[in-house]
Parts: sequence; C-alpha cells; structure tokens
Amino acid sequence: MLLRKMIQRKWLLATLLVFAGTAMCIRLGFWQLDRLEQRRAFNHQVESMRALPALDLNQEQPADISKMEWRAVNVQGEYDFANQIALRNQYNGDQYGYHLLTPLLFDGQAVLVDRGWIPADGNSSPSDWRKYDEAGAVQIAGQIRLGKTKPAFGGVADALPENGTGLEVWNNADLARIASQLPYPVLSVFIQPNVDENDVELPIPYQPTVELTEGPHFGYALQWFTFAAILFVGYPFYLRKQETK
Repeated sequence: MLLRKMIQRKWLLATLLVFAGTAMCIRLGFWQLDRLEQRRAFNHQVESMRALPALDLNQEQPADISKMEWRAVNVQGEYDFANQIALRNQYNGDQYGYHLLTPLLFDGQAVLVDRGWIPADGNSSPSDWRKYDEAGAVQIAGQIRLGKTKPAFGGVADALPENGTGLEVWNNADLARIASQLPYPVLSVFIQPNVDENDVELPIPYQPTVELTEGPHFGYALQWFTFAAILFVGYPFYLRKQETK
C-alpha cells in the first residue's frame, strides 16, 4: 500500500528526489571514508619515512627513491645556476614571489633543490636570480619531495616551448618535464632544505607544516550516512502521516 502510494503521480517526483538524495548522501559518505583512508596512508608514509635515518645521496641512490617522500636526505655537490627555474605563485606570508629550483650536480647527475622563496619584485628573469648564487660546493640537508604535474584543484600542466628552448618560469614542479630540458640525468624527486627560522637571507627555505591527524572525515561520513537514513526512513513516515489527514 505504501509503495503504491510512493509511485502515484502526486508523490512520484518527491519519491524520486528522496531516492536521489539518499543515494547522493550515501555516495558522499563513502567519499569521506575514501578520504579517511587516503589520510591514513599519507600519515603512514610520513611517519615511516621520518623514522628512517637520513639518506646520503653521495653514497646511495635507491631505485625506489620516488617512494621515499618525506625521508630526510643529505647530499653534497655544486649548483648549476645556468639551468635553474622558478615556480610562480609562491608566497612568504602575504608577499608574492617565486621559489627557485636549482639543479645540484653530484656524481655525474643532478637533483633539484627548492632553494626557497624570492620576491617577485626585481626578479622577473633568470639574470635577476643570479644575485642569489652560492659558489663552490654546498652541503644540503632536507627532505625528499615529489613534484606535481598540475595543481590538485584546477589548473593545467606546463607546456614546453615549441621552439625547443627551455621554460624558465613554471606553474608546477613537474620534475619529468623540467628534467627533459636539462643536459644530464636528474633524480625523480626534489629536495626541500631544512628551515632555520632565524635565516631571513634570500632565498628563504620553506617546508610545509604537516598535520598527522585523521581529520574530520570519519565524522563527516557519519553525518552523510545519517542524512541518508533520515531521508530513507523518514519519507515513509511522512507519507503515512499524510494518509491520516
């Protein structure tokens, strides 16, 4: 009787909307559970890598280095400033600028190093960046990071110039494409040097703040499943109440 009433022309649209809303709430609940699993996997990656001793790239270059994001790393070499690039849309507080990614040469290969932030004002071309050169051998201590081909939300991948010249200012740290314009082998990761809070000399090193929590995803999932239950169970009660009127 109730099912017959739900598909009557008077209530058909409402019934379809309730079923669609219920399905959407359930889907959003599982989406939040997926986000929770991703967060747990991220936390495990960070914690497991940070528990390992620092990797010395002058002694070892493991084949699976791309699976070692967030591990501490050390390397000694010399910067190749002629082939450094800049990442746009970077901020130091509320100041707009760039991050300099510079190849560090060692043992016949290179690894990109995010040397840090520089202001956009007065740094529009590679020749302007040369005032931040560090001559001679340097010792870098930091953490392994992976690049990005494009922003997580929106945006497009960088395209290399058709005339074969190198791209100097990038939107994303697309390591594979950056490596393709360099004249030597390049590791598939880059290094973010450790940060000294008292160091205000340009370029200013940067490391993101990492929160190893599960976030609100489980609570959000329960909310969406609750909304689904309210719609699915509450609608028949609503229809019964309409019958008594």
